[in-house]
This record gives sequence, C-alpha cells and structure tokens, in this order.
Amino acid sequence: MAIYEFKGRNSEGRLITGQLDASSQDAAVNQLLGRGLTPVDVKEFIEKLSLSERLKRSTDRGRIESTELIMFCRQMHTISRAGIPLVKGLRGLSASLRNHTFQKALTDIIERLEAGVELSNAMRAHPKIFNNLFISLVSVGENSGRLDLVFKQLSEYMERDLNTMKSIKTALRYPTFVLIAISIALCVVNIKVIPAFAGMFSQFGAQLPLPTRILIGISDFFVNYWMYLFAAVACLSAWIYHYINTPEGGRFWGRKKLKLIIIGDIIERASLARYARSFGLMFHAGLPISTTLELCARAIDNPYLGDKIRAIRAGIERGEGLYQTHSVSGMFTPLVLQMIAVGEESGQIDTLLAEVAMFYESEVEYDVKQLSDRIEPIMIVIMAAFVTVLALGIFLPMWDMYSIQK
Repeated sequence: MAIYEFKGRNSEGRLITGQLDASSQDAAVNQLLGRGLTPVDVKEFIEKLSLSERLKRSTDRGRIESTELIMFCRQMHTISRAGIPLVKGLRGLSASLRNHTFQKALTDIIERLEAGVELSNAMRAHPKIFNNLFISLVSVGENSGRLDLVFKQLSEYMERDLNTMKSIKTALRYPTFVLIAISIALCVVNIKVIPAFAGMFSQFGAQLPLPTRILIGISDFFVNYWMYLFAAVACLSAWIYHYINTPEGGRFWGRKKLKLIIIGDIIERASLARYARSFGLMFHAGLPISTTLELCARAIDNPYLGDKIRAIRAGIERGEGLYQTHSVSGMFTPLVLQMIAVGEESGQIDTLLAEVAMFYESEVEYDVKQLSDRIEPIMIVIMAAFVTVLALGIFLPMWDMYSIQK
C-alpha cells in the first residue's frame, strides 16, 4: 500500500484535495470514482523532509526508547478497547509517530496484517522492538479476545521496570560525575602541574621526598607514554565489551555485578522484581508455566540469573513444586519463599507473585533513596586521598627547602 495525493471535482464542480491509501495509481483513481469524485490529478505522495528531520533520521540507528513502547501499548489498549480495527488504528498510530524506525516497523506490520498474518506473528518480524515476552502476551491476548487488557498490563509492567532503572541511574549520577571530575583533574595535574614543579625542584639538586619522586615518576610515565596508555585502555575496553557479550562472559559479569559494593544488592533485587512481575503477568495471561519460565529467563537480562530460572523450569518439568524449585535456587529470602508457598497452595500464584514484585520494588526504592548517602562518604575519602597525596608530593620539598634556607 502507498499514499497518493489527489485533486478531484465533486458533482458540484468544486475542487477537492486530499490523500488516500491505495495499492496503485489505478486503484486510487477507482477509489475516487467510487466516492463520486472526478480525478484531476493523482500522484504518489513523496514526503519532504527538513534538514533537521533528515539529520535526526540518519542518527536514529534503529533505536526505540522504552517510553515510546509504553506509549504505543497505551494507545493500542485504547484502540482495542474502543473496537477500532487493528489496521486502521495502527495506520493512525504510524502517521503520528516521530521515530522513523518505529514508523517503518508499524508500516510493515500493517502490510502483514492486510496479507492475513496475525498481529503477534507480524510483530515477530521485528525482534529488536518487540521481545519474546511482548509477542507471547500479544498472542495470548489475540487467542483470548482480551488484547486490550494485555496491552494495558504490558504498559504497566514496562513503566514500573523503567521507573526502577531510572531511579538507579539517577542515584549513580552524582558519584559518576565525581569520578569523571577526579579523572580529569588527575590528567591535568600529571600533564601540567607536576612537570612544572619537577622542573623547579630539579634546580636545587637536593634529594626529593619519596611521595614527590613517586608523583614525578608517574607524571613522566604519563607524559611520555600516554599514547600507549590510551591504546591499552581502548584495547582492554574493547576486549571486555566483546567478552561480556559472549555466553560465558555474560554469565561471569552477571554473577559479579550482583556482588558489587553498595549497588550489587540493589541490582539483584531489581532483577528479581522484574522476574516476579513478568512471571505473574504471563501466568495470569494463561501461558504454560514452562514457557513462562523460559521467557522470564530471557526477560531478566542477566545470564547468570537466567540459568537459575532455567534450573527452576527443569525442576518444574520433573514434577517438583514452585516452592521447592525456588527454594533450591537460592535466589529468594525466606519471606518471599513463604509468599510463593502460600500462592501455590491457594492457587493464587499470580497474585502472590505481584506482591513479591511489589516487595522487591519497595526495597529497591528505599535503597536507591539511601544510595547517595552511602556513596557520599566513599567519594569524600577518595577526594581526600587525592588531595593528600598531591599536597604531600608538592609541599614536602617546599617545606624542606624552607627549613634549609632558615
């Protein structure tokens, strides 16, 4: 399907202009005749972009923000609930989108729907936008006739997940800026400050204190070999990036980041909240428990925890209960395990898992609020150590020279 611009005259001879969707120019002409309009000019619509819009599309690189996907789910909930045909609703959404990549994906989905493909299968052709969890829930919504409810649940799930990640990033912003500032200060001191003092100290020909000699040695190494240092850091960063994107490296980093000082516990609880929320959501939608656990393992975004969830799935397939398999995994506290046991016994596992997710999310929210207070003393100690070493290295020789002159 393409968009055609037309000019035509009605039965009264008045000129009418507009746009319409048609598979070809002849089909567009036939549509106009069917509306009682006499075609004057029909041509395919060519979108004219401004320079800023072209620049934006060239730098887009196929990225879809979480907020855009959340808004899409909300709009699809409204469309499904209002009974608007999917093709018509999606076409309206596509026309209103600013993200060119998302717009192209929706256009492709519309064409697939018009060819008779189901919505979930049409979305499956765009895995970078719609993950397996998203597609599975849409499929359940199609089969159950509750597509509006599924899109509402998806928007709520993604919004909670996004808010948790935003809170963690906000809390880490201050220490990140401090570390960047210290790194810049170290570079300036090594390149400009210490060499100037070293030249002054060398004129006296006296034995310099150990801290001063260390600082001058580090500065000389930095000034003379900065190209090699830069190349080494770049190569190391590239190797680390490649390694953590391998299955083995992903598991290693997934395990290590849960043990990071201060933020490791927060990351772990945020991951478990995502697991409980997605598990409860898919279980409530009616997906088989084995499929649900596999999708949860992928959605948790931590290969190390993903392996543990797959071990839970294997236990379930052997006939073990949810409480037993979750207990053996070692991922959950006794309180959470009791909630899972109650949910399993009462047949309300989806409700109890939602409670588990809220429990973890409240803990993450509280810890994130306290994160700045916990990091601030460490930042003060780092800055104090930096200033102390610099002061000792520079001022000790000055004090020695002053005492000799006296």
